[in-house]
Amino acid sequence: MMHMSGLNRLRIVGTAAFLVASLTVSAPTVSAQTADIKSETTPTPGSETAAGSAPRLPDFSFDTVVQSARVLSEQAYAAPQQVGAEWFPNSYDEYRKVRMRPGSALWNAVPPQFELHAMPVGWLFKSPVTLSIVDDGASWLQTFKVEDFIDNRERKSAQLPRTGVPVSGFKINGPLNTSDIADEIIVFQGASYFRALGKGHVYGLSARGLAIRTASPQGEEFPAFRNFWVERPKPGSDTIRIYALLDSQSTTGAFAFTVTPGEATAMDVEAVLFPRRDLTEVGLAPLTSMNMLNPLNPVRVADFRPRIHDSDGLAIQTGSGERIWRPINNPATLQLSAFLDTNPRGFGLIQRQRTFADYQDLEARYDKRPSAWVEPKEGFGEGSVVLVEIPTVEEIHDNIVTMWRPKNPIPAGKPHRISYRLTWRNHVPTRSDGPWVANSRSGNVNLGPRDGRRRFVIDYVDQSPFTGEDLPEAAVTVSGGTVSDVVVQKNPETGGLRAAFIFQPGDRDRADIRLNLGSWNGRTPETWIYRWVRDR
Repeated sequence: MMHMSGLNRLRIVGTAAFLVASLTVSAPTVSAQTADIKSETTPTPGSETAAGSAPRLPDFSFDTVVQSARVLSEQAYAAPQQVGAEWFPNSYDEYRKVRMRPGSALWNAVPPQFELHAMPVGWLFKSPVTLSIVDDGASWLQTFKVEDFIDNRERKSAQLPRTGVPVSGFKINGPLNTSDIADEIIVFQGASYFRALGKGHVYGLSARGLAIRTASPQGEEFPAFRNFWVERPKPGSDTIRIYALLDSQSTTGAFAFTVTPGEATAMDVEAVLFPRRDLTEVGLAPLTSMNMLNPLNPVRVADFRPRIHDSDGLAIQTGSGERIWRPINNPATLQLSAFLDTNPRGFGLIQRQRTFADYQDLEARYDKRPSAWVEPKEGFGEGSVVLVEIPTVEEIHDNIVTMWRPKNPIPAGKPHRISYRLTWRNHVPTRSDGPWVANSRSGNVNLGPRDGRRRFVIDYVDQSPFTGEDLPEAAVTVSGGTVSDVVVQKNPETGGLRAAFIFQPGDRDRADIRLNLGSWNGRTPETWIYRWVRDR
């Protein structure tokens, strides 16, 4: 999945070979299928700053979107339309030359506050969405003119239509890093994908509204946000509210996002789903990322950089309070893992390494990519945190997905409410609970003939250095193969502890490995879990 804004190189979401749909499917436009939407589909001249607007509709609220989703779910699914006119930007290079004029952004002001930039259709994003503005309880459809955009393409037949420019998404800018510059904060574009930034971040992993049949042999279904409503913030407000109507073959849904940017940008997400059919392979609060090269599996990719990833681990805090760190990987074959739980306290994809030296990439700046942490509130219950790892040999492909999968199907014909907080941050917020895994490495055992043995080395750190005399014990268990030479020692370079062991897989092609380090400084470290997969 690629967002042009804030990126200086290509990023495309990848899938396994047997998945029949590409994650680069863009968000479709909604046809006028509900009373609420019909009345907003005929724009008239007018202006909200530089762009056009339609007549105002009173009494808008989240319930308006909920009722629209309910009505839409009772109708047959209609596939989205796509734009294919001569003026359509057909390539990455063309698309990057078309952008909204800064002065045409809605609510553009000096000094900057929140402002909205529309993103035209083009390249991968072929299906328009509708974008409405909400102010003082009234809403109106926002339209955009050719004069609102900069178009630096050379093709003469490529001029944007003077009758109105259809848009495929939008971004919200504001004074995130400094008070005098409106930096990008969040962008919605493509299916139900969105990305956000905290202070000092550059774009990395993505979130989605919903995932259906991810890594299923039947092929993945991609729900899409078809309509958006953005509430105009009050002067001086530090929060902006966004609403979205989701549609797919299996379900509709109403979403509300309350976004508060900062050091860690927080998004409170409320959603009501109206399934058209039982949702048996659904993913709630899904996150999508990339991990191509890391010190646990450096043999599959040869590169001058020691690491290439947007996220290096899945962090989970279970309902019972256990903290789990699962390093993610670029495996030789597609891998699915499920962590059973009831009412988890949190989970997320984390970028734990935070220095330039960890990556040595002046362009991509993986050290500045955000982590994303989900804190469930309502509608999760029993189920599992699912992790999907897909093989890739190119960093342009997002090959990691995590989500919450309910134990029981979400039944058709009944509304299902969920809510959670999603924060875009540097670190997982559970560090105050105890020591965490700072680094994980592995390599062949270079003693005698190579027999497939692997040495694993895991470094732990805490908020203060280890000061005890008695070292805690390390308990290592495996689902297959054997473990030997378990050692725990002080690491004077980090002030923490290092645990190491040798794993002998035997004839196994994969094995799940679990390491529990005993309490130190009176605090319990994260549980380390890893799936070893034989390279072929």
